[in-house]
Amino acid sequence: MTDTDLDSSYSALCEALAQVGEGKAPLFLAMLCLSLMSRAAQASNVLPLIANAQAQCADDAAEPAHGT
Repeated sequence: MTDTDLDSSYSALCEALAQVGEGKAPLFLAMLCLSLMSRAAQASNVLPLIANAQAQCADDAAEPAHGT
């Protein structure tokens, strides 16, 4: 995927999230993730991505808020 493709995909994702609203965002993201995961050849292509995203979220939660 080119940088332009990635940018347009990210923009479409942001727009879709805004349209479905905050309340349905988790459902939308779960549906999207399942759809994208189904395109992977095997779980070994997906599991490291899940672990990385989880680790990044954990790291973000552990960081103190700015300005405190």
